[in-house]
Amino acid sequence: MDIGLVLQNDPPAQHVIELARRADAGGYSHVWTFDSHVLWQEPFVVYSQILAQTANVKVGPFVTNPLTREPSVTASLFATLNDQFGNRTVCGIGRGDSALRVLGRKPASLATLSHAMRVIRDLAEGREVDYDGTPVRIPWVRDGKLELWMAGYGPKALKLCGEEADGFILQCADPAIARWTVGTVRAAAAAAGRDPADVTICVAAPAYVGTDLAHQRDQTRWFGGMVGNHVADLVARYGGSGETIPRALTDYIEARQGYDYSHHGKAGNPTTDFVPDEVVDRFCLLGPIEAHRDRLRELREIGADNFSVYLMHDDADATLDAYAKHVIGQV
Repeated sequence: MDIGLVLQNDPPAQHVIELARRADAGGYSHVWTFDSHVLWQEPFVVYSQILAQTANVKVGPFVTNPLTREPSVTASLFATLNDQFGNRTVCGIGRGDSALRVLGRKPASLATLSHAMRVIRDLAEGREVDYDGTPVRIPWVRDGKLELWMAGYGPKALKLCGEEADGFILQCADPAIARWTVGTVRAAAAAAGRDPADVTICVAAPAYVGTDLAHQRDQTRWFGGMVGNHVADLVARYGGSGETIPRALTDYIEARQGYDYSHHGKAGNPTTDFVPDEVVDRFCLLGPIEAHRDRLRELREIGADNFSVYLMHDDADATLDAYAKHVIGQV
């Protein structure tokens, strides 16, 4: 199992770059950042510096969307980075959350996302696309390669991912939810005539190594609130009966009153107190390092090829180092 790292582009950018350098030296496979241009600094500017100052890690957004970045622009961004640094990027993409909602806009439709994934991949790899009736190709692309890993939770999104994406991103480390989502993605891939094993499975969640569980829960409770934004959309669409979406994913948002994006992805988010300890424990990796390795082995058995660590808490340095020393190469 590969281990990646998920960061926020908080200023100063040099700190983000330094964390990426440490991750590269520690054997991490990927360095991702949020792509929410109002809440944080512009990620693609930072990616060029990360790639210039590292040797092995792959870099990309966790995740971008097809609306705040026009697909041909997104393709050119990735193609430019790959031309400079040798195909060391991955495009994490989804319908969109904070990047759109802070602008008062709704997430993209799945049809828009599907179209954008095809356009981005084809243009970034040098192929011609039909762009609303106009044939378009990026003429300077040579030997370009770009994988698109799609994030999603709902049945229709999981089906699209299995049919078209190169990878699946599950932002939740609950094994029960992983079994359902991974199984749905793989079934969709098989039904589309693809080899399900060709879809890379990436599970991502906060990890906090230590023994003070009460403190760790308080520091990572924000994650249940972030996931809850997507779950609320699913409940509005499918209901919360458990017939379509597992109750393990939906029940906890019954007490959700709203969400303040000014605290998005941050420890102490005041609008995530509805998230119970039991959900924090299921969604995140907490406790001593042995507990982390046990959960990762379980996720690996379910099908996870990559686990990416959200590092947004007050002991980020120690957790980054603990995973480099005690997890990478051992799970």
